Amino acid sequence: MKIAAVISEYNPFHFGHKYLADKTREKSATHIVSVMSGNFVQRGDVAVFDKYARAKTALENGVDLVVELPSRFSLMSAEGFAKGAISIISALNCVEMLAFGSECGDISALKEASGAIEYCIHSEKFDFWITRGKSYPAALQEALREYYTEDVSNIISSPNNTLAIEYLNALDNIGSSIEPFTVKRLGAAHDAENDDIFASGTSIRRKILEGKDYSKFAPVLNEPTADIKRLETAVLAQLRMLRKEDFEQIYDCAGGLGERLFKAVRKAGTFEELLFLAKTKRYTLARVRRACMCGFLGITKSLCAEPPAYIHILGMNAKGREILSAADCKIPIDTSLKALSQTSRAALRQANSEARCGDIYSLAFEKPRACGYDFTAKPVILD
Repeated sequence: MKIAAVISEYNPFHFGHKYLADKTREKSATHIVSVMSGNFVQRGDVAVFDKYARAKTALENGVDLVVELPSRFSLMSAEGFAKGAISIISALNCVEMLAFGSECGDISALKEASGAIEYCIHSEKFDFWITRGKSYPAALQEALREYYTEDVSNIISSPNNTLAIEYLNALDNIGSSIEPFTVKRLGAAHDAENDDIFASGTSIRRKILEGKDYSKFAPVLNEPTADIKRLETAVLAQLRMLRKEDFEQIYDCAGGLGERLFKAVRKAGTFEELLFLAKTKRYTLARVRRACMCGFLGITKSLCAEPPAYIHILGMNAKGREILSAADCKIPIDTSLKALSQTSRAALRQANSEARCGDIYSLAFEKPRACGYDFTAKPVILD
């Protein structure tokens, strides 16, 4: 038995994800566990299908066990997203390999880029651009151009490479023996539109929400879809009720972003206008979106600083049960969020936060669901 892990959002699961699973098995993995974002995703948005529907599709297409990446991690920057997912994988205590896609498809190049980042973020050139209002990614690119060749800078400018580098850093930071393995990403760029079988997630989501045929690009789900547009007024309402000091407690609102959001939300009449008013060269659109979602959902810096108190199983097949038998978990693991919430005070706090996120997510459907779904939902079990 050789167990591999993948870190995913499956928003939605598409044929590029299946390609990664197939390549991972070719690399000698006999079992695959996926740590998957729950109902909120890293771009500061709702998932187009709920987490159980997405888990079921993954299990039908090459994955054996799906566990949840809590919203507080899935709404973090690449570093926090990677750290949260790797901490869950490490806690399973049975994973031997981590598989992920990247634009470059070369582990050695990604490791070199990782070292370059570590050097640059402590350099005078990086500090120079940060103090002049550049965003973290922009200041990093300026420093890379100063100290390294263009090929290194190009690696870091690609989104999946950036996540891959953070996965490597997270493994190194905990001294993990898990073997990293990357597959070169095929098809459309991250946010591009095209008709290739490996279309971007952005393109597929747009087709889904517009009611268009997407069967060429992903397994079709006959499930209700969630759309953040149904939550936008609620987002503005919640953010308007926060005090100025409350914004400072929101995750990733340091460096003046909290104050900027506080002022912007009092002028904005729509969510898009809020993003426009808050975004600057220093604060990227993705960071602003995530901060807004964290403020809306009550995800604070203190909650984000807590390590996972449990592992919530969303679904499994027969091989998934074999993974669980092999696991020597360092923290409680269960299919029931209610049972997990009773294992410790930290678990209760984290489970209540995740259930609250689920209750809010339920309003993003055309036909809203009742509260409490996270505590009553059944896991996906396939033979």
